[in-house]
Amino acid sequence: MDIATPAVDEPVRTRRKGTLLIVDDEDGPRQSLQVVFKEDYELLLAGDGPTAIELAQNNRVDVALLDIRMKGMSGIEVLERLKYVDPKIEVIMMTAFETTETMRQALRLRACDYINKPFDLTTMRSAVAGAMQRRTLESEIHTDAEKLQELLSELEDQKIEEQMSKTRGDIYASIIHDLNGPLTVISGFVQLMNQRIGNSTRLEVEDLQFIKERLTTITRQVTNCIQITRRYLSFLRRQNDEAPKVGVNELLTDLSHLIRVHPSLQENQFSIQPLPQNIMVRMNGTDLIQALLNLTVNAFQCSSEPHSVTIEGRVFGEALDLTLFKDGPQDRLLNMESFLNAPPLLALCVRDTGPGIPSEVLPKIFQPYFTTKGSKQGTGLGLNIVHRLIKEASGALHVHTEQGKGSIFTVYLPAAPFAARTA
Repeated sequence: MDIATPAVDEPVRTRRKGTLLIVDDEDGPRQSLQVVFKEDYELLLAGDGPTAIELAQNNRVDVALLDIRMKGMSGIEVLERLKYVDPKIEVIMMTAFETTETMRQALRLRACDYINKPFDLTTMRSAVAGAMQRRTLESEIHTDAEKLQELLSELEDQKIEEQMSKTRGDIYASIIHDLNGPLTVISGFVQLMNQRIGNSTRLEVEDLQFIKERLTTITRQVTNCIQITRRYLSFLRRQNDEAPKVGVNELLTDLSHLIRVHPSLQENQFSIQPLPQNIMVRMNGTDLIQALLNLTVNAFQCSSEPHSVTIEGRVFGEALDLTLFKDGPQDRLLNMESFLNAPPLLALCVRDTGPGIPSEVLPKIFQPYFTTKGSKQGTGLGLNIVHRLIKEASGALHVHTEQGKGSIFTVYLPAAPFAARTA
């Protein structure tokens, strides 16, 4: 006769026994309760209040059975201290001297049940089982809530990273466009020289002059290509601890190329004011372009009516007086805690003449997915990404807005004196 092989079940995660703390200054009740519950729970026994509190501090206690009348520290005092150690401990009070006042005090301190001595065994078992069930359920809910929050946070970070990657893709598409310009010039001039020279075995003076002029232009365009590739290769390394390698005015020029062809520009007026004296910024260049691009697009989209948007910069030779920045209905300062407020400092302002930001909306604008625009105008991540990028660079971000007059977003960043790159 064949004997069936029993199926091997997957390992089942065993739930730990709950821990029951029994506190009574009389040895008899303690021992009897120990006998009743020793097979069901992990037990901790205490003959006085201080011992009970010490056990709760050193062990996870799920439920405490607590006598109200004890020598020294009373049960009400122990209840209060246990809730201080762990507010989630379920506490059942026991007493042979029930009074309205003690009941009121126990309930005020969030005792979950109240049992008279001498207690009925069935009642006691039911009370402890119910308290254990509540504690277990509460713990599971808390754990599930934490897991849900972690998942939501991971999803949020993933969506933000996707949006950042998309914007970086747009930036690098612009780089390719910038490279195509000089490469087209180089290619055209080489073709012209080939046509001029052809199969000639002898060059006239005019031919040499023609070739010399074209070679000068080609050399200049090759230098442009080298500068562009060097600049963005340094961005790709994303090593913020290295000395900055790119001047702010070069970044503003690259940003201008992006914005001039951006669909959000529409009929709005736009201008960039370069710094009178160039300076280097201690921030990944692509990140800075992305932050300024997001702020500019946000400024374009603040109104359907044509308005103007301006980007301008300023350099501070001294640390900012942060006491002058006050959060209010028209102002917000972000990242003050980790701002590297040491000169030289660069301030870049994105200023618009739109309708301004309502005071009830201002505190929410940097929250992920918050938007007052239609679904086709964005994801509500642009300003949140700006905040993250500026924070990573140890910068600060200030917003000032006035109803009917527009808004100014100012980015403050650590900077360094400009040093021209040698070939």
